[in-house]
Parts: sequence; C-alpha cells; structure tokens
Amino acid sequence: MANVLPTFEGDVVLREKPFVLDGGAQLSSVKLHYAVYGDPARASVVLVCHALSGSARAAEWWPQLYAAGGPLQPFASLCFNILGSCYGSTGPTSVDPATEKPYGPEFPPVTIADIVRAQASALDSLGIDRLHAVVGASIGGMQALQWAIDFPDRVERCIAIGAAPLSAMGLAFNHLQREAIRLDPEWQGGRYQRQPARGLGLARSLAMCTYKSAQLYEERHGRRPNHGEDPYRSLYDRFDVAGYLDHQGEKLVARFDANAYLVISKAMDTFDPLRGYASEQAAFGRIRAHTTLVGISSDWLFPAADVWSVAQRIRSAGARCEYAEIDSGHGHDGFLADAHLLEPILRNALGPERSRATAPAHPPSKELRDGTVG
Repeated sequence: MANVLPTFEGDVVLREKPFVLDGGAQLSSVKLHYAVYGDPARASVVLVCHALSGSARAAEWWPQLYAAGGPLQPFASLCFNILGSCYGSTGPTSVDPATEKPYGPEFPPVTIADIVRAQASALDSLGIDRLHAVVGASIGGMQALQWAIDFPDRVERCIAIGAAPLSAMGLAFNHLQREAIRLDPEWQGGRYQRQPARGLGLARSLAMCTYKSAQLYEERHGRRPNHGEDPYRSLYDRFDVAGYLDHQGEKLVARFDANAYLVISKAMDTFDPLRGYASEQAAFGRIRAHTTLVGISSDWLFPAADVWSVAQRIRSAGARCEYAEIDSGHGHDGFLADAHLLEPILRNALGPERSRATAPAHPPSKELRDGTVG
C-alpha cells in the first residue's frame, strides 16, 4: 500500500498563555505538532485523533483509511500530536522555559479534556471553526467523545472506536505498566540520561497483553518455543509469545519516551466524560453531533458491552447515537489490524463530503500554506 504523505506538517503555538490544566497546573506555553492531508479550504475537515503511542501522521498508522477509495480520502483531515506526547508537541521532553531544562517528571498530569481543549485552541489559530467529524480509536475515541460533549457547536459527527471509561482491570494494567517503568534502575526518578529501556519495554509488553485477544495469541503462538530457544532446558529461554512481547517492547523503546508514556497512560485512566458536569444528562445531553460508537467483538480492554452501554446512555440523554460492532479476533488492536472492517461503518457515519471549493469558510491561511505558526 502506497505511503500517503501529509499535504502540510507544522507546529501551532497556542494563544492561551499560560495554558491552565484541569488539575490546576499551568504550562507557560503550549505547542502542538500537526499534519494535514488534503486542503481544508476546499473540502470538509475531519479531525483524526491518535491512540497512546501514535503521531500526527495518521496515514502512517491508518493507511487503509487514507488509500485511494478509503473513507477518509475524500476529506481534508488533520491530526494533532497530543499534549504530553513526544512527537513534537509540548510534553515531558520539551524544555520548561522556567528552568531551561526538559520538563521530564515535572511535566504535570493532563486529562483528555485538556488535550481536546488544546486542539480546539489550535484549530482557532488555523482558522478552522467547525469540523465535519472527529474520528478516533482507543484514547483517540476518548478525545472524539470529549469533543462532542465539550464543543457541541463545532462538531457535526463524532465517531469513537473501542473507547469507554477504563474498567478496574484496565486501570490495574496501566498501573503495572507505569510501575515497570519506575522500577527500572535507569529511571533515575524520571531524570534519566537514556531511556529506561527494560521498564519501558516491559510496560509495552504488558500493554500488548491487553491489546490482543487470548484467541489470537493461541492461534499465532500457542505453546511453541521461541525460535532457537528451549524453555524446557533453560529458565531464560522463552516461548514464542514471550519473544513476540519482548520484540514489541524493543520497538517502542526505539521510538518513544518513558515520561510521555506515564503522562498519556494516566490521561487514559482519568477519562470520565461526566467529570465537570452536574449529571449524566448534563454531559451527554450537550451532544449535538451525530454520534457513532464502535465496539470490537474480542476487545477486553474496552469491552464491546461497555461501549454499547455508553451509546445507550447517550441516547437516554436525548442525543443521536448509533452503535456498531466489528467482528475481529485481534482484540483492542482490531481497529488497526482489521481497519478494513471499519470502512463501511466510517463511510456511513461520515456521510458525503461537501466540497467547500465554491465558498470556502476561510481562505487558505498562512499556517496551512507553509505548515508553521507561532
């Protein structure tokens, strides 16, 4: 499948200074890195929200949806690297103006609501007032739903895939992932000189246990020994599934930051669409977007039943909400591994693209011509 490159890529520095977070902490300045596919002055704009370790280059991790004939291909889409991440947006690897050193472990906790509010501010700077849709899966789905609640006048359609408030078991696994990082001797209280590779790799391995299904692991790995190893003769030789998990950990260490992992996984923990609102009716009743929630049949991190329950609660509050489900054996990762199953759901949920070529809401801004702002 051909690699679809962004039409524009750059940074937005938010006008809100300081940027005050839900927890009360303040960031003196916030920058978000973003990528644009297509021309927002000529096509309806879809905001795509990435998951935990994703980046603004959405076509790299969702290529099927951007390919010729894919459901996102007719639209102009934009994706921000989220606040707290390590791919160009303000996060633990950024320099704190107060100390002139990286924030590191001093970077404050952020919530999904903080992430969404930062995106809304960035869109203001880019001259984009209204979104045809917000689409995301996992943490990206949390963002999509938060968008529909907090900014109801700016979102026409909301599509959240494999997303709901985490269960106690999900919270437990996220806690263990963060502890694995903190217990690495290289952690150094978060002021590490090099990535705490063993801890971060183990955190990713634990996460992969939650992202896949037991059926998939049985089919792919079973009880086969890892290549060239004999777990019956050595305490340190592995079964095939262990080799796979270790490999996934090594891949993440090569591209991600441990402090960012802590910040984003904690944002996942604290997602609660009712937080800050007096009641469920007060929160879900704000939604004006045509909302579609998508469950994944074998997902146990965000069980399909939990996603369906959120859809029911949104409907009970009087908002439009449809529920769909994909039958995937890949577990939570089904939104990536079986993205083709999402295509008909997305086509229906996104509806037709309404060209803005004859009457664009805004002329192409400088930011969207040269990819920079701030």
